[in-house]
Amino acid sequence: MKIFTFDTTLRDGTQGESISFSVDDKLIIAQKLDELGIDYIEGGWPGSNPKDKEFFARAAGLNLRHAKLTAFGSTRFAKNPVEEDRNVRALVESGTPVTSIFGKSWDLHVKRALGITEEENLQLISETVAFLKAHGKEVVYDAEHFFDGYAASPDYALRTLEAAHRAGADVLVLCDTNGGTLTGRLVEAVAEVRKRFDGVIGIHTHNDSDVAVANSVAAVEAGATHVQGCMNGYGERCGNANLSSVIANLELKLGHTTIGTDKLAELAGVCRFIAEIANLPLRNDQPFVGKSAFAHKGGVHVSAVLKDSATYEHIQPEKVGNRQRVLVSDLSGRGNILYKLKQHGVADRLSEDTRRELLERIKQMEYEGYELEAAEGTFELLVREALRPGMNFFDVDSYEVTTRAGSAPDSAPSTPGVLHTTASVTLRTQDGVHSATAVGHGPFNALHLCLRKCLGKLYPQITEVRLTDYKVRVLDSYRGTAANVRVLIEWSDHRKSWSTVGVSDNVIEASWKALVDAIRLELMRLTESDTSVEKAVEDYCWGV
Repeated sequence: MKIFTFDTTLRDGTQGESISFSVDDKLIIAQKLDELGIDYIEGGWPGSNPKDKEFFARAAGLNLRHAKLTAFGSTRFAKNPVEEDRNVRALVESGTPVTSIFGKSWDLHVKRALGITEEENLQLISETVAFLKAHGKEVVYDAEHFFDGYAASPDYALRTLEAAHRAGADVLVLCDTNGGTLTGRLVEAVAEVRKRFDGVIGIHTHNDSDVAVANSVAAVEAGATHVQGCMNGYGERCGNANLSSVIANLELKLGHTTIGTDKLAELAGVCRFIAEIANLPLRNDQPFVGKSAFAHKGGVHVSAVLKDSATYEHIQPEKVGNRQRVLVSDLSGRGNILYKLKQHGVADRLSEDTRRELLERIKQMEYEGYELEAAEGTFELLVREALRPGMNFFDVDSYEVTTRAGSAPDSAPSTPGVLHTTASVTLRTQDGVHSATAVGHGPFNALHLCLRKCLGKLYPQITEVRLTDYKVRVLDSYRGTAANVRVLIEWSDHRKSWSTVGVSDNVIEASWKALVDAIRLELMRLTESDTSVEKAVEDYCWGV
């Protein structure tokens, strides 16, 4: 069965904390949602703010091949004739083929929020729907607080739907606006509406009780054929139903058609894209599309997954554009290590004893506070060191960092509040001792500059390695300022990215360990991919 998808990321989603899209952002996301195969894209409320008004004006230039752009608003104000209501007029003038309006279904809101009679509310609903239909609009009627209204006064809640239906509404959407309705009661209400009304019934749920996706899927099983939600579950308070999860469940678990199986493989990519535009990290544990959705850590699980992925994966991750991952940690078994070695194409190059030693080393490092799940670069270095145990590009003789407030050394009088950091590093390579001193923007930057100075002539490729992210976490906070810290650093050389990790009770030493490992790894990679570099390494490395 075809289930229509209605995305409200650009309207309801923007009411979420920390979500703020520019007009350009909204236009880009709308185009992406159309490419995914979403049926309706709710762009905002043109009568409420200048940004949404501009969006709809510029959206006329979008080349939407599938989706219907939708403008959102409310029923007319009680004091205004419908033809003179500014917000209703803005919906007509938005230029969209579809309008979505909300009206009150809960008698509490009618009396308290609007301060009008129940009959007057029915009139607001019917007149607004009829007016929009007379102007050629497809009308999606959102019955706000429907389930709370149905629980309080089912007869009146159903009468509000009847008012919209008789006036010509194309879709009647049942909204769990407060997000407090549990699935069993929601299904009963949807089933009753389905019995009483023909045409398209929709569902719009919020996640305040953590059942928004379950409620949306259950509503479809009870007869709804139109589902509203936000990508990544964005939205006010605890968010809206996560539309990506709803789509995946309906397609893969219930056999319905939403965006189609071909488009489904783009789902994870679109979710990541929207998260990037929102400048928010995509939750690792987000079902179907998150980085951890098909990640395996326990040794027993990994052993089974290597034999048959269905043992611990409810779907094939590729169907939603995701991929299987195996994590390496102190919970790892030999299966984890074997999986990772296969990923790096070196499984057949390490003996069983070497694999066992590698596993024990990893477990000891995790015990000390290292986290190799997020630092696959450090894991790769361990593997490469196991493959080539005699290779050593350089040894660190010493390093020193000093930071002083005020003026730089040998400069003008002190400037309060200004910090100056100087680092010195001495390395020993095959051709001798190399020392460097540098002034940097903080201790880590100064050390990085020194390391590049020492090694740049021997290995010029390392000058391309740059830091892209830096995170510090306190591991045993009960020790106060003496606590160990874990530093996780992400690097890039314009070809690929990797992360390395260092642990110490000194944040500078932890950072230095991660820095040195990143450079060692890059040099090891270069020796296997560039014969000219490998020749240089043979000339300068110890033990080759």
